[in-house]
Amino acid sequence: MTDKNAAPVTRLCTHTLTSLHYRDADLVQDLMGQKTFTEVMLMQILGRTPRPVDMRITDVVLIVLMEHGLTPSAIATRLIYMSAPENLQGAVSAGLLAVGSSFVGTMENCSRLLDRIMAAEDPQAEAAAIAQHHKTQKSAVPGFGHHLHKPVDPRAYKLLELGRAEPELAGRHIRALEMLSAGVDAAAGRPITINATGAVAALLGEIGVPTGVMRGFAVISRAAGLVAHIVEEQQSPSGRFIWDTVEHAIPYVGEGGR
Repeated sequence: MTDKNAAPVTRLCTHTLTSLHYRDADLVQDLMGQKTFTEVMLMQILGRTPRPVDMRITDVVLIVLMEHGLTPSAIATRLIYMSAPENLQGAVSAGLLAVGSSFVGTMENCSRLLDRIMAAEDPQAEAAAIAQHHKTQKSAVPGFGHHLHKPVDPRAYKLLELGRAEPELAGRHIRALEMLSAGVDAAAGRPITINATGAVAALLGEIGVPTGVMRGFAVISRAAGLVAHIVEEQQSPSGRFIWDTVEHAIPYVGEGGR
């Protein structure tokens, strides 16, 4: 437990005139040329040496979250890059601001539900109650449904297949997601697909990523995808076309100019 009165410290990095350490590892001697980016990233975020299974799961999650076409985050990046092409990082950061509770970052919302199910005395009853509550509120259950992928989100089921195939994973989060899926289907009276971020919530939970950190993995992954959108914007600009399309598609209906 953290002592709120203690002086703040950092364990992430230190340096001398001749060396630099990431946690306890010498950057030059222990990491450069020895470890992958994913391995060092997990070491820094989780504060432990990652297992091979951790890296396999993380890699597939990062690949899944990297790209989904001209989504709000990609459109924001392209428009800001059009406006300020000298500021690549500004365009990427604009797109990353769209990683939230509606798009890309919804694994955090789903993971909170999985935490509730796993902590419940009767997990199946808790899953059913969650599903019924969302039906009553007429709100989507985080991690379920997709407006583009029907009848199933193929990414989600491949992720879960890969997770189930890992004998080192306990499977508690995957089973919680399966119970929630059964509850969602029962409440809706029809099958509702688990979406990619729902499966991501379960898999990141399986490797010990805390719920409050999960959205960070979406940020890391989507940043790479947004850099690719900037490269494409440099080669085949679409920002002006998007702007013109919106300007013509959304008419002014006020009294001004009449």
